[in-house]
Amino acid sequence: MMMVRDDCLVECKIDDSDEEQINTPPPPPEFASKASTPKPPTPPAEQAPPTPTCSVSRDPKGINKHLKVEVSDVLSEPTAPHSMAAVWTVSVCGFERTRVWTYRCLTLLLAVPMAFVCGLSVAVLASLRVWFLVPCIQLSSLFLPCLRSLCLCAVDVVVSPFCVSLALCCSQIIITLTRKDKPESKDTV
Repeated sequence: MMMVRDDCLVECKIDDSDEEQINTPPPPPEFASKASTPKPPTPPAEQAPPTPTCSVSRDPKGINKHLKVEVSDVLSEPTAPHSMAAVWTVSVCGFERTRVWTYRCLTLLLAVPMAFVCGLSVAVLASLRVWFLVPCIQLSSLFLPCLRSLCLCAVDVVVSPFCVSLALCCSQIIITLTRKDKPESKDTV
């Protein structure tokens, strides 16, 4: 239960005067002014429903910015010799339509199977994480202190004496370096 101090409370005045004005009847005609009464506001005419637009961004994070290829990135003419305007228009139109329809056909063939494969792989990875990886980590964090003490015992009993004895054996090795003089060669002529 929460307790509130009195100094934290704020008084809010509610203005109900609008409701009183709406509910009061108009004055009788003998007390009404001689001015003409204003015309009541006409309700706005129904507007035509807006045409639906697809405002959903299919690439909200901009992953495929590099794939925005324009005609000018692929087709261009030098400044001096120009082809006829109709050839250029048909080429641009052909490029755009080929690009769009090839993309549509490939997505029609590959999008659903790839979405299925991606969804399946995400589901498999999620289930492996939830049902295998996290429980293994939790169990290992429970058993690691026991395994640590077991490993320390094994090191103290087996590895440590072996290393100490090997160190004692190797400490008795003495290496002496001597420099052999080169024998002088005699010149026989």
